[in-house]
Amino acid sequence: MSCKTFSMPAGGERTASVECPICFGSAHRPHWRTEGFAFVRCSGCGHVYQNPQPVFADLERRYQDDYFTYERTNEEAFFKLMLLGLADIGFEGIEAGLPAGKAFLDIGCATGKLLAHMKSRGWAVQGVEISRPAAEFGMRERQLPIFIGPVERAPLVRGSFSFVHFSHVIEHVPDPRGFLTRIRSLLAREGHLVVVTPNIEGLQARLLRSAWRSAIADHLHLFKAANLDRLLRECGFIPLDWVTWGGLAKGLAPEPIKRPLDRLAKRFGFGDVMLCHARPDPAAGP
Repeated sequence: MSCKTFSMPAGGERTASVECPICFGSAHRPHWRTEGFAFVRCSGCGHVYQNPQPVFADLERRYQDDYFTYERTNEEAFFKLMLLGLADIGFEGIEAGLPAGKAFLDIGCATGKLLAHMKSRGWAVQGVEISRPAAEFGMRERQLPIFIGPVERAPLVRGSFSFVHFSHVIEHVPDPRGFLTRIRSLLAREGHLVVVTPNIEGLQARLLRSAWRSAIADHLHLFKAANLDRLLRECGFIPLDWVTWGGLAKGLAPEPIKRPLDRLAKRFGFGDVMLCHARPDPAAGP
C-alpha cells in the first residue's frame, strides 16, 4: 500500500455529472472507487476522471488552512522538485534566450517559493493561487503579487507572460480544456509552458491501482501522456519535451531497488509524475 498524497476528504459537497474533457464523450465505465468518490474511464479516449465531480463552488472550500499547512511544511521539497523539472528541459538556456522584460506566471504558486526564486533571477513575476491562506503568506512574507482564485478569473493581460508554469494543478481543475485555453491567451507568442501532473500510465499507478497515492479526492483528472498531448494541441500548444520521474515512492521498496527503478523510470518514461514543455502554436492564432 502507498501513502497517499495529502487530500481533503470527500463528502458533503454537491456533485454533478460531467462529460470527458478530452473527447466530450459521455459513455464511460467504472475504473476505481475509493474513499467515497469514484473514477471512471472514458469509453472513447480512455481518459480517467472523477464522475460525478464536486461543483466548483464547493471544491474551492477544500483549499484552506489544512492545505496551507501542508504546503508550508513541504515547500522546500516541492521547490527542489520544481527546479529539477525545469533543469530537465534546459530552463537556463531558455531563460538566456528570452528578451528583456521577461515575465513568469506560476499558477498554483502556493506560498510563492518558486516565484521568489524567479524574482531573484530578474523576472517580473505573478502568482495565481486558490488557497487564500497560502497566497496571503506569499504576499505578506515574500512581497509577491498573487491573485487569489482560479486563473480564469484573474485580471491578467493577454500575451504578457514569457513563461507559464503549473505543477500538480491541472489534475485539480474541473475544466482542463478551458483552463489551458485561458493560459494560451496569457502566453506571449514566443513563450514557454511547463505542466507537471501525475502519470496514470506510470509504474506505480499500474501496480497500486486505487491505492495509488494520486488516486485522491482532490484529483478530478488523471492524465496519460497521449491525452494530455491531445488536449494541449487542441488548445493551441505544440508539445516539445516530455520527462517522467519516480519509479517507486519512498517506503515501497528498499533503496537498492528504488534507486535503479527511479533511473529506469526517467529513461523509459514510466515515472509516477510527468512534465511537458510546450510552446504556443503560431498556426492557432493569438
